[in-house]
Amino acid sequence: MVTARSLVLLLNTDYWLLTTSRCYTSPVPGITATIITLNEAANLSAALESVRWADEIIVVDAGSTDDTVAVARRYTDRVIVRPWPGYVEQKNFAASQASHDWIFSLDADERVTPELASEVKALIEAGPQCAGYRGPRVSHYLGRWIRSTDWYPDYQIRLYDRRRARWAGRYVHESVEVEGGLGRLRAELHHHPYRDVSHHLRTIDQYSTLAARQMFEDGRRSGPLQIVLHADAAFLRNYLLRGGVRDGAAGLIVSLLNSYYVAMKFVKLWELCSPSTSTPPARGAEDRTRSC
Repeated sequence: MVTARSLVLLLNTDYWLLTTSRCYTSPVPGITATIITLNEAANLSAALESVRWADEIIVVDAGSTDDTVAVARRYTDRVIVRPWPGYVEQKNFAASQASHDWIFSLDADERVTPELASEVKALIEAGPQCAGYRGPRVSHYLGRWIRSTDWYPDYQIRLYDRRRARWAGRYVHESVEVEGGLGRLRAELHHHPYRDVSHHLRTIDQYSTLAARQMFEDGRRSGPLQIVLHADAAFLRNYLLRGGVRDGAAGLIVSLLNSYYVAMKFVKLWELCSPSTSTPPARGAEDRTRSC
């Protein structure tokens, strides 16, 4: 038989369970999308449109001379302009300005697909179990998606907890270093790296110079044999082992230009290791190169 006293106790118990369950329910973490820019007006709108789902968007610009900043301000009031300190420093600075600890770092030539956005939001709502998450990135080039060569699946860490992860590296190929577990995302991130082959070649020239400098500082050396062997191995790996042949002319071009990039890294490393091979130094000037 239910007495008045037992009914009161039951109601009090239900109330206690209800209130304590509310107290101990963890709030869903917010997500800040960060993008660093320099003269990216042509790319930026599509990139920012793809992260409208984020709780906050931060753009850190390095002093663009085009309409990049104006485009960014159409999507967010968190636009910061500061001098260019390098990729790693700029990306870590962007994360440091976020209102939320969970960061989705996007480059201006990347796009978050609806599938990837849904996956990220569901993961955050369920409670992330890892400090960072990496997923496949697919590049669009010469009119098609390239799912072969060194370009695919090209796993990238884009979602991370800034309390346990940060960007690291020197001149090229910066990446997120994570303290703790690393999870995996299934949906692809879309990448539009080059407008055309000429743009691709200009980028190869820029990045091979940085890569050679990094190898030089690491004590690497180069010569004719290294140049040929590394370039040939890169072509065979891209075109045959990693399936560039399946992508027709586009796969062949990607494989050739990936091989060319490797060759240029080692050519420029050889140049750094050799006595001056271009303009003679001024009389009495110190030769800044060293023998390898």
